Amino acid sequence: MKIVKLHEAMDAIQSGMRIYAQGMASTPHHLLNGLADRAGSLKDLTLFHLHLEGPTPWVGPELSAHIRDVSLFVGKNLREAVNTGLSDYVPIFLSEVPWFLEQSEFQPDVALINVSPPDRHGYVSLGPTIEATLAAMRVASITIAQINPSVPRVLGDALIPATSITYGVEWDEALSATVVEAVDPLSATIGRHVASLIPDRATLQLGIGRIPNAVLSQLTHHEDLGIHSEMISDGVRMLVERGVVTGRYKATDPGEIVATFCMGSEQLYHFLDDNPAVSLRTVDYTNNTAVIRQNPRMISINSAIEVDLNGQVAAESIGSHIVSGVGGQMDFVRGASLAPGGRSIIALPSRTRSGEPRIVANIRPGAAVTTSRNHVQYVVTEYGVAELHGRSLRERAKQLIAVAHPDDREALEKSARERLPAF
Repeated sequence: MKIVKLHEAMDAIQSGMRIYAQGMASTPHHLLNGLADRAGSLKDLTLFHLHLEGPTPWVGPELSAHIRDVSLFVGKNLREAVNTGLSDYVPIFLSEVPWFLEQSEFQPDVALINVSPPDRHGYVSLGPTIEATLAAMRVASITIAQINPSVPRVLGDALIPATSITYGVEWDEALSATVVEAVDPLSATIGRHVASLIPDRATLQLGIGRIPNAVLSQLTHHEDLGIHSEMISDGVRMLVERGVVTGRYKATDPGEIVATFCMGSEQLYHFLDDNPAVSLRTVDYTNNTAVIRQNPRMISINSAIEVDLNGQVAAESIGSHIVSGVGGQMDFVRGASLAPGGRSIIALPSRTRSGEPRIVANIRPGAAVTTSRNHVQYVVTEYGVAELHGRSLRERAKQLIAVAHPDDREALEKSARERLPAF
């Protein structure tokens, strides 16, 4: 690894190159700012990434002739750009992103990463994010690293030799962090319903936000839970500290908390630092259905934008308006469904904050079906649990209407009667 100034590292990027940026909490802001400055003097650049935190100065009309942003998962900071045509979105299972990057037509020439300083053995850590970063580094001819003392030394696949880096740019920058939000009463009710479906010794997959936090807050009296997840946040840290998460009964990586990225508070990043109980792995391992299904009592907990009366789940868009991405929902829904004693759960409030129904007769025109009705087992709202697996269309509709908002049920029943004569 050669230590250079930012402009020297950016000089290695030439017109026509494809670039991949590490994301989530490890987004290399300093390098991406340098890329934005460099892009104006080049043409036909492409930047691939999953969710990135923070500003996106390379996206906009002034640089649109020079660099094209391609999101493999859309965060809040790029929704407007994707929906106005300034950025592209590729719908793809998270487990397949490494495969995507290894195809000749998409292979990046450059990988931009954010790592800890080298340890005494000459290794750096990718910190709290791996996802597809190692796949990008494997195929890229140039890897540019932000050498950042604020990156925790996370173990597992996150440890890489400093010799695998072409250029290092020294830059101390705090990782993107989130505030641990208090659980509101509605989310707490959903959390209690979900927790009722989780047995002791289960292995969990869940995400970030009010509902996952609410679920985790209801598990303090469970025993010997394990974690095999796409991501972890502070709720997992808190359960570890309470002795609830031990991983003792996992079939894969027993005793270890396994994820491909972590997002949370500064306390979470401190918890991750040099912690042998946490093993970050590549996303084609964490989200591999064949791996997930090996864990008995595997429980996947995901959310949705809408669920229709057939049980179809829309989790990427509101109609044709993109808000997120495929992510790993189907990877884990399928894996949990196939695991011995496993369960897949979709949890959501019955209505949006503006009062729009989320249990609907039909998902909105233009919306993508993220998870098909054939895969959905349980749908949970604040009004209870709908069990869909093995149910007829008529039974599904009845179950879902029972957990819809009371003010929406009459219209839903009318719609069910119109298309299901036996209803």
